[in-house]
Amino acid sequence: MRKVVIDPIARIEGHLRAEVEVDKNGVVQEAYVSGQLFRGIEIILKGRDPRDAGLLAGRICGVCTNSHFRGAVSCVEDAYALKIPKNAEIVRDLMAMALFIQDHVVHFYHLHSLDFVDVTSALNANPKLTSKEAHKYSKNPFRNSNTHYEEVLAKLQNFVKAGKLGPFSNGYWGHVDYKLTPEQNLIVISHYLEALKFQTKISKAVAIFGGKTPHPQSIVVGGVTSVADMLNPQRLNDYLFIIKEAKEFIDRAYLPDMKLITSAYKAEIKAGAGRANGNFLSVGGYEFEGEQRLFCNGVIYAHDFENIEEFDETKVTEEIDRAWYSGDAKENEVCYTDLNADGSLKTAKNDDKYSWVKAPRYDGKPMETGPLARVLVSYAKDNTLIKSFVDEFLQETELELIDLSTTVGRNCARAIETSYICEYIFKLVSRLIQNIKYYDTDTWVRFDFNTLEKDAKGRAFLEVPRGVLSHFVNIKNQKIDNFSVIAPTTWNATPKNFDGVRGAYEEALVGIKIEDTSKPLEVLRVLHSFDPCLACAVHIIDTKGKELSRYRIKTL
Repeated sequence: MRKVVIDPIARIEGHLRAEVEVDKNGVVQEAYVSGQLFRGIEIILKGRDPRDAGLLAGRICGVCTNSHFRGAVSCVEDAYALKIPKNAEIVRDLMAMALFIQDHVVHFYHLHSLDFVDVTSALNANPKLTSKEAHKYSKNPFRNSNTHYEEVLAKLQNFVKAGKLGPFSNGYWGHVDYKLTPEQNLIVISHYLEALKFQTKISKAVAIFGGKTPHPQSIVVGGVTSVADMLNPQRLNDYLFIIKEAKEFIDRAYLPDMKLITSAYKAEIKAGAGRANGNFLSVGGYEFEGEQRLFCNGVIYAHDFENIEEFDETKVTEEIDRAWYSGDAKENEVCYTDLNADGSLKTAKNDDKYSWVKAPRYDGKPMETGPLARVLVSYAKDNTLIKSFVDEFLQETELELIDLSTTVGRNCARAIETSYICEYIFKLVSRLIQNIKYYDTDTWVRFDFNTLEKDAKGRAFLEVPRGVLSHFVNIKNQKIDNFSVIAPTTWNATPKNFDGVRGAYEEALVGIKIEDTSKPLEVLRVLHSFDPCLACAVHIIDTKGKELSRYRIKTL
């Protein structure tokens, strides 16, 4: 048995390490995935005013800022039983939906597409044949002229002449597991470059109601402060114009590219490459009309799409048997254990600790969460907002529902989700305009903080781009006594618990074949399909470099 180590895994948020054990044929027999840096935001939140929770929790991540901001504020509102106005909920949803679109597009093109696209192969593409090829996946391909493809080729050639590939450097180019033709590679690379401009535009949509992005500042306990933007027709039009442009890119580039990649990797999809344990979790959310939601809540076990359990938050637990903590999962001390002498993780025993990521479980089982879980749960529960989008994609690609539970399938689910979110946004804005038309302009519920309960507990469960996010707060004497976060990547990147059961990352890696262990492209492809977002370590200094606080990590 041979061990292959990738550390750090690039093109993600944060620091992740993977160690896989492969047999003589290069097939992965066991996997250990480790979050490598400590996040101390929960510690920093202790003793703070609960109304400041969002501003601090939003700093957990530089990508998911809106999600953590809203999660923290929502759990404080839950603690004080504050019901925010409908308009505030809509404005928060509009910010969240724009973030979904941005996050999904950026993930595929800039963090994941190069696991499928061979940049050097594209240099051999014929622009005329490229234009013809694009029509196989879309009736109206995005920027599909010979001239455009010639310009993209010229850019790539300039990178090569300069002795480097710029944003495309350090890839496993020429790897045997790249399946796309030169023309197919050029199509996706063209959209990669277009997506760089796309992400700056869609960020403006978040900022229209958020004040800025990242780290928006308009969400407050009790509602939102962006009332002037909500009431300004020009601001609403600016938002809608950006979303309209985004929809065009999604329909003419993003979805067709997923159909292209699906056609090239059909054999791997049908073989179940990258399939995890089949346990899926969605908490649902985003009100549409009455009781209808954009996403349904539910739990799927072992790919049983016929029997969906309703989500029950009392079944959520979090363990730390193999994470670098001592005590229990909520009241614990960091407790780092050294690596083995050769630098590998300590994983020999079922109580060895090997990750900063804790081990959340639902009814004692590890779960996969994210776009795939949302699509599967909502489709299985016959959500009419989603079902037609899924059916159309499956029909055009000749896939079955189970095929989405694969490495490529996760990307398909993400693209499908992006498409129907765009449809939902336009209807959501219409609801907001309708409210304003009938003189409902409330965006904040008035409350007197000093009259609220001094001791309270709250929680919030949200669906965010990468999956289920939950925040928990315990307030004592009007100060945060304890704050806890279970992020989507915590669910997916969970280490094995004392029972040795693998989480989604590790299970998805077992069984894949690595063609060249010196270039483990297949491992990266599987892990990137989850869109990992490892929470970052936090260091605190003032502007003069003065030490403000020191945290001690015990080692064994």
